[in-house]
Amino acid sequence: MIVVTNRIEVKKGFGKQMAPAFTRPSGLDQFKGFVKVEVLVSENENSDEMNVNMFWETMEDFQVWRNSDAFKAAHKRDGGEKQEGGHPHGEGDSPIIGSKLIIAEVAASLQY
Repeated sequence: MIVVTNRIEVKKGFGKQMAPAFTRPSGLDQFKGFVKVEVLVSENENSDEMNVNMFWETMEDFQVWRNSDAFKAAHKRDGGEKQEGGHPHGEGDSPIIGSKLIIAEVAASLQY
């Protein structure tokens, strides 16, 4: 299993406001190998950090989604241009300060 994390720094106060946009029904669950999405928000002194964690069975499954029309549609604004950070954030100036994509293999896990 892999976890794809989009670590997004946003303006203070926007993390919890933006989080639901990443878990809206979008057809993502129809892709082979998709497991789940979790959105974690850390409120820091000057900004918020969002960690959007997508769990996939294999890297190949993730790549199929990333190359799909559904991915492209989910990462466009209403005007059609690609969004910084790749996700919806509403109208006006972007609250997104920056983002980094991290792909990791699950090496160990404990679940009750």
